[in-house]
Amino acid sequence: MKTRDPRPADEQARCEAALFEAVSLLENAAEAEVFLRDLCTPAELEALADRWCVVALLREGRPYREINELTGVSVTTIGRVARFLDHGHGGYQLVAGRLRD
Repeated sequence: MKTRDPRPADEQARCEAALFEAVSLLENAAEAEVFLRDLCTPAELEALADRWCVVALLREGRPYREINELTGVSVTTIGRVARFLDHGHGGYQLVAGRLRD
């Protein structure tokens, strides 16, 4: 990850909006897989997958230490995911709810 972004904030926002638009064009899991495998390094993809796994376990009511033992994800990261699950932008809840329905 970059330590300092030399781009102006409006350019960063434009790039983020373009990424969000690109993601919205994906039609199924197979398309999401090939897009994310091209977009992310293996380590980035692993980190995203770990966080998504943590979301499912938190929604089951599992304790942080148990999640840590099951996944190897740090308790700090589990806490961060939990905070965004409860008080974030609603993305985790949105997608998790759609998967459950």
